[in-house]
Amino acid sequence: MKIQVLGTGCAKCKTLEANVREAIVKTGVCAEIEKITDVEKIIGMGVMLTPALAIDGEIRSVGKVLSVDQIAAQLKGAK
Repeated sequence: MKIQVLGTGCAKCKTLEANVREAIVKTGVCAEIEKITDVEKIIGMGVMLTPALAIDGEIRSVGKVLSVDQIAAQLKGAK
């Protein structure tokens, strides 16, 4: 599984990344995390508001910081 955290490095983006890491530990899923900070690449993925979360290339959240439990539910649904 590949999880992408899209954002330019703001505090919300960093919080989302930390929550993703915690959710991976909590669920025990095997996942690779990729941080995407390049604005052109973010826009190319169809995201106009950050932070955003993509799982296996599918945008799952835009413009908000998901909680650890919300991310865990997304990860379980993506297995």
